[in-house]
Amino acid sequence: MKTTFRIDPVTRIEGHAKVFINLDDSGKLEHAGLVVNELRGFEKILIGMEADRMPHITARICGVCPTAHHIAACNALDHAAGVTPPPAALLLRELMFLGHIIHSHTLSIFVLQGPDLVLGLDADPALRNIVGIVQSKPELARMALRLRTIGQKINEMVGGRGTHPVTSVAGGITFTLDQEKKKALHEWIDEARALLPAVLPAVKGLLLTALEQHPALGSQWVVPSWGLGTVLKDRVSLIEGKLRLIDETGAVRLEFGVEEYDKYLQESVVEWSYMKKVQINLDGLHEYRVGPMARMNAVSRFGTELADAECAEFARLGGRPCHGTVFQTYAKLVEIIWAVERAGEIIGDRAIWGETRVPVSFKGGRGVGHVEAPRGTLIHDYEIDERGIVRAANLIVATQQNYAIINRSIEQAARSHVIGRPDDGALLNAVEFSIRCYDPCLSCATHAMGRMPLEIAIRRGGESVRTLRR
Repeated sequence: MKTTFRIDPVTRIEGHAKVFINLDDSGKLEHAGLVVNELRGFEKILIGMEADRMPHITARICGVCPTAHHIAACNALDHAAGVTPPPAALLLRELMFLGHIIHSHTLSIFVLQGPDLVLGLDADPALRNIVGIVQSKPELARMALRLRTIGQKINEMVGGRGTHPVTSVAGGITFTLDQEKKKALHEWIDEARALLPAVLPAVKGLLLTALEQHPALGSQWVVPSWGLGTVLKDRVSLIEGKLRLIDETGAVRLEFGVEEYDKYLQESVVEWSYMKKVQINLDGLHEYRVGPMARMNAVSRFGTELADAECAEFARLGGRPCHGTVFQTYAKLVEIIWAVERAGEIIGDRAIWGETRVPVSFKGGRGVGHVEAPRGTLIHDYEIDERGIVRAANLIVATQQNYAIINRSIEQAARSHVIGRPDDGALLNAVEFSIRCYDPCLSCATHAMGRMPLEIAIRRGGESVRTLRR
């Protein structure tokens, strides 16, 4: 038996990743999981720093989702100082974040998952990448990359920088709108809206084709779980609102303010990974998911015409609540539609022209804030002394909260594409695709940067059978 082989290119997941699959003596699956090899460190690094630096320092945790940390930190500082930013500041923060959502979801769908959908799970890994998409479907690639660029341009203009924004601060935002900037933002948003009628059916078609060609994706890749998302005025919200907790049937079990998160979210260490998992502690411990699909399961209304219509179509195809792993791709697409529509509403809102900051002083105490990052709920929690120095910090990111569900999806991929099959390529393809559906950000989850190829270790009866690397 061929025990080890190597495939390169890189796997299109952010950060260090290693997968183990354990089989018993009879060849049946015992356990499988994602091992994160990075060292968790940012929560200690932040101690002793000035609190007002948190929006800039925490944005450096990750280059993929810095805006999420930037705004979450500001929300925590607002809470610590006991201030509410002016309406214009909240609108501008939201506009920046919507650009981030467009950019991140487009990256996930077209660059990270896109090669699997466009070229197929069975395609040669050497060809299954963004270059393969450009060669296979050049017009779709052009539109997708332009949509991603527009999201980044919005994020960069309002945030001051594209990768690590700087304008959002405790008490508001330093960015101010003028007619020239408004004109540019209007043009970008209108261009993004014009791309949607072509992008939407293309992605849906690819997803439905994948489900047709690989029936196991729809029938076996289903993970019933609880879900968590942010709700404001009974609509999906990104940067403010209550956290709504639903069970696997979709029933609302609880709504609470983020400052109470430690009553219900329980972190724990696993012996085989540096990433901690998080469970819901409510009448027992429950695994749960966060992210686009969890948000749509928690509340089925965005408040904009096109997104609400597509949300209804999502429920028709995937069910409500939806637990199908691959439908998370569709959920990201619905959120792109909403982000474009909502950005158009904000840029036309007269309240965006008001004051953008209020005075802030830290007198000591606790500050907790959160956002709905592209990958799910992100929480920042700081203890700040009377001099404005951070004395303790806790960060709970989306990938941690999805950890248990990701591991269950890996097990499903192993059962549907690995057990009893000699094709190592099918194993790698299926496991990687199942992980990419969650768009995991391992640098955020462990607060360290790095990149390493995917490794899958398979054991049977406690003995190593083979190791696959890419």
